[in-house]
Amino acid sequence: MGASPSWLACLCVVAVVLLVSPSSRGLAGADPTNGFTAVSLSESNFVLQKPYDLPSNARYSFAGGVRQLWVLSSDKPHTSQSNTKPRTEIRMTGYDYSSGVWQFEGYGYVPSGTTGVSIMQVFGGSVSATTLMLHVYNGTLRYYSGAVVEDNIYDRWFRLNVVHDVDQSRLTVFVDGVEKLMVAGRGGDSHYFKFGVYTQHDSSSCMESRWKNVRILRK
Repeated sequence: MGASPSWLACLCVVAVVLLVSPSSRGLAGADPTNGFTAVSLSESNFVLQKPYDLPSNARYSFAGGVRQLWVLSSDKPHTSQSNTKPRTEIRMTGYDYSSGVWQFEGYGYVPSGTTGVSIMQVFGGSVSATTLMLHVYNGTLRYYSGAVVEDNIYDRWFRLNVVHDVDQSRLTVFVDGVEKLMVAGRGGDSHYFKFGVYTQHDSSSCMESRWKNVRILRK
């Protein structure tokens, strides 16, 4: 998929972290979805959050199975009452959870030039609003602004799986089927998944991510 006109118009070109041991990182194991069952999703489960003063098609498109989401650092927040930074995100609804083992799966794509942005999060925490966020900084996927999850994330499709074991307070991140990160949860009574672009510090003027084949699974 090439750059969209909207992208060209943008002129864009602590919690305990348990890192996967060096001996096991980068080694493909069993498929992370083994033992999980996919839930039934319809378009009503994909709820768009975008700058409140703009129509959906100004920051979002869904064509050919690909969801393209972009936002400007100068945009308004998603509601007129919010003081958060600009975002264009999909909030997965219908499957909020407070116990058990749940999984997000999606194929993501981040164009070069996008930086200082969250592209996926597990919402709900007691220490902070989220229990996990994955940020992109200069082509590197990170746990918040810290631990490296995956280098060289730009301009390629990657498979992302995030497993949340609520009862064990543990989250595990896989990229292209390889376990990359394990982190402790941050509490919270209820959780749900989000993906897209949500402005963080030192952001580019325009941020974009694309997603396809998004699923929610559970044990």
